[in-house]
Amino acid sequence: MNGVKLYELTAHEIRALLEQREVSPVEVLDSVFGHIQDLEPALRAYITLCPDDAREAAEQARKAYADRSGAPQPGKGALFGIPIAIKDNMCTEGIRTTCGSRILYNFVPPYDATVVSRLKKDGAVIIGKTNMDEFAMGSSTENSGFFNTYNPWKKGAVPGGSSGGSAATVAANGAVLALGSDTGGSVRQPASLCGVVGLKPTYGLVSRYGLVAFASSLDQIGPITKDVTDCALLLGVIAGHDPFDSTSAPVKVPDYTAYLDKDIKGVKVGIPKEYMGEGIDPDVRRVVEAAISVLRGLGAVVDECSLPHTDYALATYYLIAPAECSSNLARFDGVRYGLHKEGQSLEDMMSRTRQEGFGEEVKRRIMLGTYALSAGYYDAYYAKAQKARTLIRKDFEEAFGRFDVLLSPTSPTVAFMAGERVDNPLQMYAGDLCTIPVNLAGLPAMSVPCGFSKGLPVGLQIIAPHFEEGRLFTVAHAYERATAWRQFRPALDAQAPAAPEDASGGVDRAGEAPEHVLPAPEM
Repeated sequence: MNGVKLYELTAHEIRALLEQREVSPVEVLDSVFGHIQDLEPALRAYITLCPDDAREAAEQARKAYADRSGAPQPGKGALFGIPIAIKDNMCTEGIRTTCGSRILYNFVPPYDATVVSRLKKDGAVIIGKTNMDEFAMGSSTENSGFFNTYNPWKKGAVPGGSSGGSAATVAANGAVLALGSDTGGSVRQPASLCGVVGLKPTYGLVSRYGLVAFASSLDQIGPITKDVTDCALLLGVIAGHDPFDSTSAPVKVPDYTAYLDKDIKGVKVGIPKEYMGEGIDPDVRRVVEAAISVLRGLGAVVDECSLPHTDYALATYYLIAPAECSSNLARFDGVRYGLHKEGQSLEDMMSRTRQEGFGEEVKRRIMLGTYALSAGYYDAYYAKAQKARTLIRKDFEEAFGRFDVLLSPTSPTVAFMAGERVDNPLQMYAGDLCTIPVNLAGLPAMSVPCGFSKGLPVGLQIIAPHFEEGRLFTVAHAYERATAWRQFRPALDAQAPAAPEDASGGVDRAGEAPEHVLPAPEM
């Protein structure tokens, strides 16, 4: 197509071209991979690329479109032939899954995560595994065991985390769509910092089977997309009950695109005062207040509310999440899979394996969690945190007795510079101030671009009651239609961050893949 860069289009725009036979899935894939070659030396969003598998899937989709009788019918195969990136903590059969950790450098799963199998069944084309904070523990992707990912909006800035690779590559058009995981804001925060759409679904709506666990009562897989319509399409593919996941909810999955293009006149919007005060950058607050004014102009009824136990959310999260992390990561012992270091005894072998395989942040959280669960401290810390979690959930229940949705900033600040917070874990943790309570309560929430501060994207967080994702799509799409923020993309030619001299653990690879992308695992 003359003048059209396919990699810049949304999934629904590409799907329209595919259905009209104006382009083929192979052409789309070639466009995306060609752009990845230009991006990756600086962006460093991918740990593993799988061009051969992707080309085979795209070729199958091309044949289906060439045969009109075999092409997907309207409403089916929503992502048929569309390239998508997967965060590297979701199992992919035959494709390495590292969780951003050296302890799983060569781990190749024998099965697909449920979300991956559903994407394949729908006809999506998986192009690679994205970089992340190790085992999803971080807010900047600086905790990756291999290399940093950078924000395409500003040279040397972080993309957020832990799904920083997914958010950065979608923002830079290195993937049409991506999946991330959200334990305390790890989809929404990087989506905010990179200027894209990110959704954390209701806990239990999307299967966690095949997601390598960080904190099992908090983890949830969610979409990262260029616009709200794509988010609705992707959620519709991955959502739904899964018998392989005991926490999967047996709920009916609606057509989320039916919630788009609706009027929001009369929708009751609550603004929690705790999310607009201390700790929020004044410029971010002004941008969010302007977004609230837009919704008010569209007919929404806006009023202030209170979530009084918000002050306890950070402390509650950083007891519960590390405790669950301590339990979940005990399986990485050097015996069955992953890194193995020889030792003089079984205990020495495990100690050496975990010492070398885990990064500093993972070790910190394992130690915090083990302490909180230890004899004599369980009631004082972990049990008390669970009680505080109940109070936080009740705050939301009371607020939703008055309001249809709640609004806040997604992140208290815009993207910060790499290295700026690495020596201050508490400052890094405070970046999840607005997102953590949502995970503690198991609620759905979405971040949508709502403006800029200091030339960097700001995200608006929309929160809804359990399994009311439709409300998120209605409000978010109404706001997106009324503004032009989703049309802005980073000027990569002028601002693409330079790759550091030190690859931070990346390994050179011969062939077409960018040099920092990890080589094929040893079999």
